[in-house]
Amino acid sequence: MSRKSKPIYKRILLKLSGEALMGEQDYGIDPATITRIAGEVNDVHKLGVEVAIVVGGGNIFRGLALSAKGLDRASADYMGMLATVLNAIALQDALESQNAFTRVMSAIEMHEVAEPFIRRRAIRHLEKGRLVIFAAGTGNPFFTTDTAAALRALEIKADAILKATQVDGIYTADPVKDPTATMFETLTYLEVIQRDLQVMDTSAISLCRDQCLPIHVFNLNTPGNIVRVVCGQRVGTLVRPEARVKSKRQSGA
Repeated sequence: MSRKSKPIYKRILLKLSGEALMGEQDYGIDPATITRIAGEVNDVHKLGVEVAIVVGGGNIFRGLALSAKGLDRASADYMGMLATVLNAIALQDALESQNAFTRVMSAIEMHEVAEPFIRRRAIRHLEKGRLVIFAAGTGNPFFTTDTAAALRALEIKADAILKATQVDGIYTADPVKDPTATMFETLTYLEVIQRDLQVMDTSAISLCRDQCLPIHVFNLNTPGNIVRVVCGQRVGTLVRPEARVKSKRQSGA
């Protein structure tokens, strides 16, 4: 990244899946991976960007999958929320080992390990230069951590959501299954819903659409991508109101 690069956003919400913390493992948290992610988050923060994070829990517990096998859906969702708290604490430790100041705020009260989520307090933490990690989703069953990310981003008045994934962006089809799939550079919220692209659930996309909150979808496994997105470089796919459908193949890339 050029030294002249400057952030185009003052405050962002980074959405991390639980699976992003696994690395090459099949389960749990890979120390090397979470340390690398913490380093990239710190690089963004050092640019003067206020960073909030919502982390999922799929590396520890998949509530929806167990619900499909007979477990009560509400119970499964609450168990999944608790898994996100474990990930939030692990991420906090990784960040603080790199001299960052952090706060974990949970939608389910557990005072010994996290602060309760209070919107004004969260904003004040960000203003004071602290990294804020939101855990336990929305605190309600039947809502995903994608919806929690959209809700928290709007509550703290974030300038954008950065959705970190395992692929380069949003594709016309699953690039693993379809080698002819092409990646979109831009999309509108409505196009994401109509094409059933499933990058985020419909509730999350609708929330962002109502408030015109841009969503950047990019590959977390490419070093430096978080900084590139924050500094306005063309990385991944941007979902926004003004966007026109345009794939790399169509643009001649």
